[in-house]
Amino acid sequence: MIERQLQIFAGELRRLRVLAGFQTGKEFAEHIGWIASKVSRIENARTLPADDDVDAWLAAVDADEEIAVRLRDELVDLRLERDRWKQQLRHGHSERQHGEAVAERDAARIVSVELFLVNGLVQVPAYARCVFELAAGMHATPADTDDAIRERIQRQDVLYDPGKQIEILIGESAFRYPICAAPVLRAQIDRLLNLIGLDHVRLGIVPIDTLLPTITMHGFTIHDDTVIVEVNHTELTVVEPDDVALYNDIVGRLWEVAAEGERARAVLQDVLGVLSPG
Repeated sequence: MIERQLQIFAGELRRLRVLAGFQTGKEFAEHIGWIASKVSRIENARTLPADDDVDAWLAAVDADEEIAVRLRDELVDLRLERDRWKQQLRHGHSERQHGEAVAERDAARIVSVELFLVNGLVQVPAYARCVFELAAGMHATPADTDDAIRERIQRQDVLYDPGKQIEILIGESAFRYPICAAPVLRAQIDRLLNLIGLDHVRLGIVPIDTLLPTITMHGFTIHDDTVIVEVNHTELTVVEPDDVALYNDIVGRLWEVAAEGERARAVLQDVLGVLSPG
């Protein structure tokens, strides 16, 4: 579905280029200041262009305002369709995990906020298995669970990179409303206990009886100046500075009430104390 939509969008850009008098992509690339292969990738629907790319294209062909507005709206729709979980996970989870690993390696600052799940960067394999199996069932996508777990665990190498600034915020609700059996949750909590005090990683637990100083309706991750928001049906990428500032403000407010260090350890020990031995 998205492949056909992208081809139609690319064809419209090509049509505008020709109507503007640029008979070849190479000629247009020279005019716009791009390399020829970039124009070729866009016109052959191999690349979904960025907003700035489309703006530059429309300006170069002197597109009228009605066409420009329509194509910008279509670009938004294409990006939303591309980022839908059914589209992203059509080959399973492992490819997606590899992509996240690349983004994390490139980022200097990584912030992960989850109130109802343990964050992927600190999951143990058994907990990750529960996440991937539930997600594959929810979205009716291929279950490449073993490969996905392997990729997710490899991602965790960044926790030991002294060049990274990493912040992990987890809601106590992730343990009080678990997605896994007690033995798995015990192993997961043991992992978190071992991470408390780790250099370069700030780990916080938001206690379940805390009066929250802000509202967040979903989990999210920040890579430097980009926010990735995961909701049930799709993923959104946020780069607008004011919006990024909003998410950073939410993070700051949550840290005001999060338990860290020995307080975080106490919260986790309390959860362990009420878990069934099985």
